[in-house]
Amino acid sequence: MEQDFVTERRLMVERQLRGRGISDRRVLDAFETVPRHLFVPEEYRHLAYEDGPLPIGFSQTISQPFIVAYMTQLLDLSGDERVLEVGTGSGYQAAILSALTAEVHTIELIPALAERARQTLEQIGVTNVFIHIGDGSLGWEEAAPYDAILVTAAGPRVPPPLLKQLADGGRMVLPVGERGAQVLELWRREGEKFTHETLLPVAFVPLRGREGLK
Repeated sequence: MEQDFVTERRLMVERQLRGRGISDRRVLDAFETVPRHLFVPEEYRHLAYEDGPLPIGFSQTISQPFIVAYMTQLLDLSGDERVLEVGTGSGYQAAILSALTAEVHTIELIPALAERARQTLEQIGVTNVFIHIGDGSLGWEEAAPYDAILVTAAGPRVPPPLLKQLADGGRMVLPVGERGAQVLELWRREGEKFTHETLLPVAFVPLRGREGLK
């Protein structure tokens, strides 16, 4: 069975990622290495490498592999950054980031999801991901600034606390919009100046918390 997952993972990388323009060699290697099926509830494991999101409980999802890869590639990680992820969910995105950078801080509002993610990350030997429980829309001030920030839930605008916690020269990728109408945005910080570009339409679960969707 495990060998079947290895084959499915390779096919996912070739068809869903490389075949759609994901070209960062380190990102592709991370996706070929991290066992996505372990981050999926057992009843959905046979679908773990399919081209789509899957439910993980608590009205949350694990995102489509291509979207995870696309957002990760946009961060342009070199290997020594400190990264903030807002919305731990299953822990899969954090696992991918852990293979590409020095230190990952990830925030989850739902304690049961955070604990499940912690156990899965421990199971596969990840040691550079730090899971925090709290309001991710406010960031995690204790470890700021971050060279990169990735948000896995959609808010009505870019949360100001996250902009404040982004390091000079840093990048942030996040979905912005209302339920059913969101776009993926890439923000960059240069000193006190922020620039951003809109990339593609997406569909994410709502960002909760003070700066999230009401």
